[in-house]
Amino acid sequence: MKSAVNALQNFGKSLYGPVLILPIVGLFIAFGNVLGNGNLAEYLPFLGHPSVQHTGVLISKSAVSVLANLALVFGVGIPIGLAAKDKGYAALIGLVTFIVFINAMNVTLQLQGELAPIDQMRAAGQSMVLGVQVLEMGVFAGILTGALSGYLYNRYSSVQFSGAMAIYSGHCFVAIIMLPVSMLLGVIMSELWPFAQHGISALALAIKGAGAFGVAIYGFLERILVPTGLHHLVYTPFLYTELGGTADVCGNIYQGARNIYFAEMACPSVHQLSSTVVWDARGISKMFGLPAAALAMYMTAKPERKAAAKAILIPAALTSMLVGVTEPLEFSFLFVAPLLFGVHAVLTGIGMMLFYLLGVHAIGANGIIDFILYNLPLGTEKSNWPMYIAVGLTMSVIYFVVFRFLIRRFDMKTPGRETDDQETKLYSKQEYQAKGSNDGLGEAIIEGLGGRANIEVVDNCYTRLRVTVRDVSVIDEPRLKSTGAKGVIKQGNNVQVVYGLHVKKMREAVETFL
Repeated sequence: MKSAVNALQNFGKSLYGPVLILPIVGLFIAFGNVLGNGNLAEYLPFLGHPSVQHTGVLISKSAVSVLANLALVFGVGIPIGLAAKDKGYAALIGLVTFIVFINAMNVTLQLQGELAPIDQMRAAGQSMVLGVQVLEMGVFAGILTGALSGYLYNRYSSVQFSGAMAIYSGHCFVAIIMLPVSMLLGVIMSELWPFAQHGISALALAIKGAGAFGVAIYGFLERILVPTGLHHLVYTPFLYTELGGTADVCGNIYQGARNIYFAEMACPSVHQLSSTVVWDARGISKMFGLPAAALAMYMTAKPERKAAAKAILIPAALTSMLVGVTEPLEFSFLFVAPLLFGVHAVLTGIGMMLFYLLGVHAIGANGIIDFILYNLPLGTEKSNWPMYIAVGLTMSVIYFVVFRFLIRRFDMKTPGRETDDQETKLYSKQEYQAKGSNDGLGEAIIEGLGGRANIEVVDNCYTRLRVTVRDVSVIDEPRLKSTGAKGVIKQGNNVQVVYGLHVKKMREAVETFL
């Protein structure tokens, strides 16, 4: 069981790199849409100039091309996340594996006489990937080849030969293994994937058939799994595979809620965003719910501690509201009042269910900055963003009332309600971070992780330092929290140290000292 949890955590971590790139792509699509939007030109005449319009089309359509090659992005990005060392070589192995895989599948289909004519590809479940006609696996192709590449790279990249065979050591030996493996995988998936397609379609129909309840369960799971780091495994399939929907946008087929609405943003013939956008309405708790929860914590703080509580709750609430980073607030009550976190997950599901029931088709995955850039240029017809705000404000009231009641009813020790001998904080030694100095920081973190000899792999996601250790029992949590950690999560031999947006600085400090 422990090894299974470790494997899932490592795999979830590996998805982070590719997933993080896509919102950036979306911002460029949105920016291009602002410049090329004819409706906005009525209010800002300079946008109507042909050069501005052409620049907007260039930016948006160039960025959309990433969506058409998303499987390749995952095929290269996942090995980077999984590799324990020499991540550049792991990415190269992932690229080679993906190319060989799709061509092996193409040749297999060709030999079997199953390649469909161009005009019948969609009906036959086939598509073009990097100019190669294959079965329509979508992003699953990249996830499959990327995971296999990363696993075999970690297992065999340390193999060393001597003498004349030395040139075939390390990543070259991995390539020797991966080429026949990827060919065989292409042949096998040519036979198996049609069955998988039927299974995925049936699952998608079942989830869709569950209606509002299915959306609520999805929202609940996406939040409740945050402490384990496994929430990536919940939302990724819905955002980037056919589980989140399939749509024909401007003559191209896109799978996954996020891929669909990014493409629709750049397509002038789309008059309203698809209803599949609900699978990425995860910003309901980030923009509205958690800031209201922070207000409830402040209102219930002891009078003598209100100033201290306000000083730490306001920055954390703004971080959640503006950019969608929730860990500072979530972890502030996760460890002292787990019940509140469970309620938070339930309310997130309810908020997403309301979006579904009310037909909200606005884009709201993260914070207000993304929300404004994505939705306002589209107008209220294509994106009914005022309804998103109306639902969000409703959820804010619910969050505030529920959190305030529970905190008082059960005397929960949220920030500002600690006992007299406890410090009011979301995380310790925040002023240390403000100094901007890494002097001794890496050494302190390594000591908290049990020393150099205990550390196997160091990586990070958006807000957490992710470390694979040999012995989790020697982790010194107080030592780690003295470096600014907001929380420490242990699963098997995987340790997640929650730092926040400055986690990259922490990882670099550790790597420098190592």
